[in-house]
Amino acid sequence: MSAAATARVGRPAFELPLAALAGACYSLPFVYPDAWALSIGLVALLAWRCGTRTAGGAALVAWAFGTAWLAAGTWWLYVSMHRYGGLPAPLAVLAVFALCAFLSLYLAAALALYARLVRGAPLADATLFAACWLLAELARGILLTGFPWVASGYAQIDSPLAALAPWVGVYGIGFVAALLAGLGGALPLAASRRAAQRGGVALGVGLVALAALALAGPARFTQPSGTLDVTLLQTNVPQEDKFSLRHVPRALAWLAERLARAEGDLVVAPETAIPVLRDQLPPGYWEALKERFETSAQSALVGLPLGSYERGYTNSAAGLSREAQHLPGNFYRYDKYHLVPFGEFIPLGFRWFVDLMQIPLGDFDRGPLAAPSFIVHGERVAPNICYEDLFGEELAARFADPGLAPTMFANLSNIGWFGDTIAVAQHLHISRMRALEFERPMLRATNTGATAIVDHTGRVRHALQPYTEGVLEGRVEGRSGLTPFARWASRASLWPLAALALALVAIAWTKRRAGEP
Repeated sequence: MSAAATARVGRPAFELPLAALAGACYSLPFVYPDAWALSIGLVALLAWRCGTRTAGGAALVAWAFGTAWLAAGTWWLYVSMHRYGGLPAPLAVLAVFALCAFLSLYLAAALALYARLVRGAPLADATLFAACWLLAELARGILLTGFPWVASGYAQIDSPLAALAPWVGVYGIGFVAALLAGLGGALPLAASRRAAQRGGVALGVGLVALAALALAGPARFTQPSGTLDVTLLQTNVPQEDKFSLRHVPRALAWLAERLARAEGDLVVAPETAIPVLRDQLPPGYWEALKERFETSAQSALVGLPLGSYERGYTNSAAGLSREAQHLPGNFYRYDKYHLVPFGEFIPLGFRWFVDLMQIPLGDFDRGPLAAPSFIVHGERVAPNICYEDLFGEELAARFADPGLAPTMFANLSNIGWFGDTIAVAQHLHISRMRALEFERPMLRATNTGATAIVDHTGRVRHALQPYTEGVLEGRVEGRSGLTPFARWASRASLWPLAALALALVAIAWTKRRAGEP
């Protein structure tokens, strides 16, 4: 049956529930990356069903798939809103659903366009599908400050497609995965036997290329720059106690003790390990920490808020070392650039919603995009705080000058806001993808997990058990040199991928208007 004919097939009553079920299952590889093939199969099913629908029908199918995908992948937002934010349970459920439903409109619009332009030529249709998929992902990752959690490329972190990360980044991987899935979904829609044969050959070539990637592995673009012995702290402070005046003294005492006893060249403590502003600290506490590292060969990165309620404050990391005492303020300072809506800044018109929740320090000021690195024994350590490592294109801004490019990343996080949930495993896979894109190790110091040392190949070398109090020690190798992704993303951000997707859609539109097969 031709694409034109199948586009008029009526929608069965169970079409949308099945699309939602497929979308929910699609969330599994983001936690269990060995199931990467499942993700490609489910997207192939989506491409097939959308190819048989009118534009409106395809939009509904894609919206159901996307809403279930995001809801199953980010349901833990409910924990932060209800358990720790104090939002009534029904309103928290509604808020999570509304967010997922809204963000899925990007996918609905993109696949409606696909259904409108599908022509029954499998290779061309698969390319169109991948371009539409990429546009939807870029829109979700960029617009309205972006929410790229569970972007499709993360499902491929342990697949052969991960070898493409240093070339095209996570969105490029998502595009290639969608291309393979699109071929599988477009074959049943081929307008002729000859078109189906050509599509089958293209799919075969794609599978052979996938096998070749698995055998060859990723190319190497970087070289060792030196090593550091590191100590990563996992505080495991329950979120309900994190900002409690009753609990803060114990947390501060534990932190001071561990910092005093640490033996690594670099000690990293999590986001808001010091949960209060400096003028709220016990007398002499901050000065003692500074003296500890200004009088030794060791360095520390400690998460804390900086500023004041009157002048504004930032979610920051303070770098303490002998060299840093010569910097302004007598310490290195990194201020978080990409803030979390509702948790760290209040979007225009949503003050009423934030007021319903009980989140302290909820309106931070923003730091610079391309922040300088923290120098530790010649290694350039680039901090990023929690959610920031979802935005590889923003981390890439620090690679614009190869001579100043980071040799390793340090992520300071507090996923305690989301309880004992899949968010911890998902965030670890996100950090692994950043390590692959830039071929840089990623040090993760977190409150509840995953505290880990990820090497430049994206492998977890050392890790602590989540939801435990502990200290992780290990050796990490810094890297110099730039990957292709670091080169082009540092100059043009994600615009090359957006331009590619738009060009492919424009070609498909032109051929459709011309009536070409």
